[in-house]
Amino acid sequence: MAWERGRGMMMLRGLVRQWQQQTRGITYMPRPGDGNPRAVTLIPGDGIGPLVTGAVVQVMKAMHAPVYFEEYEVSGKMDKVPVEVMDSIRKNKVCLKGGLATPVGGGVSSLNVQLRKELDLYASLVHCFNLPGLKTRHDNVNIVVIRENTEGEYSGLEHEVVPGVVESLKVITKFCSERIAKYAFEYAYLNNRKTVTAVHKANIMKLADGLFLESCREVAKKYPVIKYNEVIVDNCCMQLVSKPQQFDVMVTPNLYGTLVANTAAGIAGGTGVMPGGNVGAEHAVFEQGASAGNVGNEKLVQGRTANPTALLLSSAMMLRHLQFPSFADRLEQAVLNVLAEGTYRTKDLGGTSGTQEVVDAVIGKLG
Repeated sequence: MAWERGRGMMMLRGLVRQWQQQTRGITYMPRPGDGNPRAVTLIPGDGIGPLVTGAVVQVMKAMHAPVYFEEYEVSGKMDKVPVEVMDSIRKNKVCLKGGLATPVGGGVSSLNVQLRKELDLYASLVHCFNLPGLKTRHDNVNIVVIRENTEGEYSGLEHEVVPGVVESLKVITKFCSERIAKYAFEYAYLNNRKTVTAVHKANIMKLADGLFLESCREVAKKYPVIKYNEVIVDNCCMQLVSKPQQFDVMVTPNLYGTLVANTAAGIAGGTGVMPGGNVGAEHAVFEQGASAGNVGNEKLVQGRTANPTALLLSSAMMLRHLQFPSFADRLEQAVLNVLAEGTYRTKDLGGTSGTQEVVDAVIGKLG
């Protein structure tokens, strides 16, 4: 019996390695690095943020990763990101953050949007894929959603024309559209991806989304080895829930991207397991990939049962970005092994484990 269990574990590890070889490429376009320990700005954030960022800090210490954190307290209730925090991110070039609560309706503006605009984090990347041992409705899902992050409906240009009439401006520029299209095609090329799909609503917003499409088409001509196609956003959502395997890399304007990424995340296993980040020419901020709607979930905070998987995998992306691929591989392998075995899972994945139990299990798998 012991021999059979040992053989079963060897087969399980082999399946995880095979999955990694099939799905993992250059998760992020790398930046130059010299191998020295790097400072990373850490923003625990609101709600479950301190729980999941604390999980990452524990794992990083356990694996002796060559990073150290400069921690700052920031809350979504603040009017703006404190100057000292922005200075730290500009100095370190890299930030890891938990979710920041965003007011609904009136009140202060989103600090998440402020960060993206001030640091020109023009590309949001969310990787939505099936994880080993995690049963979902669809198999063979491996989608990368690349979203323009600085304009569109998130431009924040709203005003009341007359009482009861509000005008909200959607801004699309050729410069930003070409920039995000180039990022998507470069990512596809570097990761041996076959197809880039542009998501739009140019049948209705003929000028704004028309400009986005025109820009994508111009960039596509420079990458003849990458297949290019287009899909209207409402049809895209229907296709995602019916046959997500048809999508590879998706490039979108701002608002459509958050809808598509969250839909794809839900299909592939949920927001608690999907990694992501926001990058620009000089800076990068890594965080939970899909919507952090669980940020203010008091039950998760009080019970200390938040799922740290998404931020742990985002941290692996961060390590690759910092040119520490061996540490990234160790972290990712440990997380995947814990998920594949299925003993330690939080409630959103059908288990009963707390955050710390999952962290301890991951540390135990670091090897």
